Amino acid sequence: MAKAKSVYSCSECGGQSPKWQGQCPHCGGWNTLVETVAEPNGGRRYSGLAKASSLTPLADIRASQAPRMPTGVTEFDRVLGGGLVPGQVALIGGDPGIGKSTLLLQALAAMSRTRKVIYVSGEESAEQVALRAARLQLETAAVSLLAEIQLERIAATLSAEKPEVAVIDSIQTLYSEALQSAPGSVAQVRECAAQLTRLAKQSGITLIFVGHVTKEGSLAGPRVLEHIVDTVLYFEGDTQSSFRLVRAFKNRFGPVNELGVFAMTEKGLRGVSNPSALFLSEYHAGVPGTCVLVTNEGTRPLLVEVQALVDTAHGMNPRRLAQGLDQNRLAMLLAVLHRHAGVACHDQDVFINAVGGVRITEPAADLAVALAVVSSFRNRALPEKLVVFGEIGLAGEVRPAPRGQERLREAANLGFTRALVPRANLPKQRIEGLEAIAIERLSDALEQLNRF
Repeated sequence: MAKAKSVYSCSECGGQSPKWQGQCPHCGGWNTLVETVAEPNGGRRYSGLAKASSLTPLADIRASQAPRMPTGVTEFDRVLGGGLVPGQVALIGGDPGIGKSTLLLQALAAMSRTRKVIYVSGEESAEQVALRAARLQLETAAVSLLAEIQLERIAATLSAEKPEVAVIDSIQTLYSEALQSAPGSVAQVRECAAQLTRLAKQSGITLIFVGHVTKEGSLAGPRVLEHIVDTVLYFEGDTQSSFRLVRAFKNRFGPVNELGVFAMTEKGLRGVSNPSALFLSEYHAGVPGTCVLVTNEGTRPLLVEVQALVDTAHGMNPRRLAQGLDQNRLAMLLAVLHRHAGVACHDQDVFINAVGGVRITEPAADLAVALAVVSSFRNRALPEKLVVFGEIGLAGEVRPAPRGQERLREAANLGFTRALVPRANLPKQRIEGLEAIAIERLSDALEQLNRF
């Protein structure tokens, strides 16, 4: 069979060129030409994916709930929305050495007891994968391994063996014979992902892609890769720490922004059933600059320690640094503290950290950040057994946060006795062992701290 010809298409305007150029001759964009397969006249390479259909009223369509396949890893199932779905294509990315291959090998070993699974390794040899399985003490007698990077051979193997679940580790190592570019290029990643997704949808095989990430933390390869797949998961955490977080950013079969918490042990990743206790394991009350926040990740409330350090600036421009929190929002909160609470930090270096490597994106963390900054600035510790949450507006008001009742119950279960909450989040019925104090403005919170 003759090798398919390739052309270079502009990612901005779609114009095609027979050879690569630095500038697109059609729209003038720089470095926008990527290699793609030239479609033969009359060819329909993806015709099997889009079958002919007629117009049907939406009300007449009877949709059935897709059955779930538990992976055997509880926290992984939580992020997926209860398990895998037949024909689902998931993409999991993360830093090198974070534990992506370890987690998927553990899941395949658990699923191999009742289902047919295949592990396709493109980065490691068969001996290396076997050594990892032996180190983790996994039962892998029913796990089939394929060490291959050519797309056509992998697709032929999956079509012949028809496994229920297959892992591709990783999608950036595959290459197709139809393209001349090297593995990992934009054209190769897009072509391999599209062909394997087509195979998964037609045959019902559940595929899990492992993806590399760039130095900015985003998935390497074309952005269309995230649009092709059904689920996008990110592995987070510091490789120097034992904490690992798996977060869902896209999920067509379950909730998004769900969080799974793992601890790295000698026998692999172990799910943490009570992550709040894990994040607060090193928390020491009575230290200035620390505040406990009740945040909400997906369907589960988490208690996280927020630390602040305010020190006199020794340069012309005071530093503002936030780890695990939004740095721009920190600058806004400092301005609100100055305007509405009289706390001036314009000549101070301010550092904020969310302990445990967790990333907090919700605005309900504003009150905890503000109180931690005030505590460090005044060198006065916050009261023991105190938790807070609430969004702070530019006018100094404290706005409510969603799922406030669940946050307070989680804090009470962990032994906290007082909580500063927005007035709208004040519980209608008293929570045993917890005193909820309602506040409406940031100045009210600072007044309450002076009374304790």
